[in-house]
Amino acid sequence: MASKHEIIAALTSAYNKELETVINYLSCSIDIDGVRAEAIKNALDADIQGEIGHARQIGARIRQLGGTVPGSMAMKMEQKALQPPADTTDVVAVIRGVLAAEEDAIRTYNGIIKLCEGNDYVTQDLAVRILSDEEGHRQQFEGYLKEYTRG
Repeated sequence: MASKHEIIAALTSAYNKELETVINYLSCSIDIDGVRAEAIKNALDADIQGEIGHARQIGARIRQLGGTVPGSMAMKMEQKALQPPADTTDVVAVIRGVLAAEEDAIRTYNGIIKLCEGNDYVTQDLAVRILSDEEGHRQQFEGYLKEYTRG
């Protein structure tokens, strides 16, 4: 059975990833250019609010468990695939970066769900709800990838 410390650590990692995703979605939504970029910009803009909402919920749960929500100096940035592309018209690179981030988020929330099994049903429920959102984001961007890579 996972300890409260292990659950807080997993939530803190998820919190970090959510905020990193916000930063990268914002950067990509501003940086990409071209007619084909508009739909992706709009989707990223809409998803930013959802990711901030996830971070808020996770932060609140960290506090409920007695943890401390980290500030920017405690953050570790790792999303190499979601960096704005050098070619600002490379919309496909942005889509692939989003898919990589969503896959990582899905793995993270599945891990939290397993970690909390039989021990912390409130955190597990939160992870299940966020997982559903992340799976929806992945499906949306898989559709974009199909459309944008169609030969």
